Amino acid sequence: MTVFILIALAAVIVGLIVFSWLQSRRIETLYPPIGEFIDVGGYRLHAVHVPADGKADLPPIVFLHGASGNLRDQVSAFRDSLEGRAELLFVDRPGHGWSERGGPDNAYPDGQARAIAELMDRKGISQALIVGHSFGGVIAANMALEQRHKVCGLLFLATASHPWPGGIDLHYHVSTAPVVGRLATWLLAMPAGLMRIDMAARCVFSPNTYPADYLARSGTALILRPWTFRYNAHDVSNLYDHVVEVSPRYVEIDIPTVIITGDNDFVVSPDIHSAALARSIAGSELVRIKGVGHKPDYVATELCVAAMEKLSGFDADLAAMARRLEQLIASQGEPSNPPPASRRRSLAADQIPVMPSDPI
Repeated sequence: MTVFILIALAAVIVGLIVFSWLQSRRIETLYPPIGEFIDVGGYRLHAVHVPADGKADLPPIVFLHGASGNLRDQVSAFRDSLEGRAELLFVDRPGHGWSERGGPDNAYPDGQARAIAELMDRKGISQALIVGHSFGGVIAANMALEQRHKVCGLLFLATASHPWPGGIDLHYHVSTAPVVGRLATWLLAMPAGLMRIDMAARCVFSPNTYPADYLARSGTALILRPWTFRYNAHDVSNLYDHVVEVSPRYVEIDIPTVIITGDNDFVVSPDIHSAALARSIAGSELVRIKGVGHKPDYVATELCVAAMEKLSGFDADLAAMARRLEQLIASQGEPSNPPPASRRRSLAADQIPVMPSDPI
């Protein structure tokens, strides 16, 4: 009897591994590379580079996506609004999307910041406005601290930046364990993620309307590949200790900065992160939008572009734009997809999402 149980267990394990591999191939077919691969010193980053034309009125802009994401997310949000106005560089962070992971330093935000700076050099971008969404904001802050000469402005969108109460969810710890983690990501990440990915994306957008084609546009399912899921888990697991160490240094940042956050962000607390970051960076502008969640890049795209313009020297009343957007959101009635009460409570306690596809 024991032999049959062991055979059955082995068959289940092999079956799940094969399922994860086949689904990974299917996802890669659905969301192939859309940019170019650039060697940054022994490994390659995948990036979409959009040169400026002769009418460009903005400096080069580099976009850094959040946890569990890839460059398609920011391409979908901003390319149409900015193409032709600036040189644009959308990056799959190391280990995400189609970028290779590189060395062990790339499991930390400062290592990824150095990788992005090297990528800028390889593309001939001496200085740029850095736009970081969520986890990408921590990397933007590190670039401002360690590669000051590469940054002419900072735009933080629903950023993570400071230590938070509650720590990270258990599945991140499990996924990063040396042996158990590798097995868990191959056995569970894909089937569990496929079942929850739509609900997770809805929670990230909540309380705002969830675009019906978001998953197709963003290629979020790339995070479910076991190796990418594990890289992401390492990123998140290392984040807390990193922000404990680096957040006191934000006072050193002397670069023009705008911070945009929604006051209904159930993924990253606007009080713990964005508001604290604004207090640390002298002269920064905090734009807090009522009724907006974790995706101001999609819900408040026009405001985000105006912030880039302001950081580039244009006149822009971001506060007035935020008030008009709030009125528009209020006129549309009650939010269409608020997370369940239990989900709101867990996020209020932990500040870090438990869904595998949530950006941080």
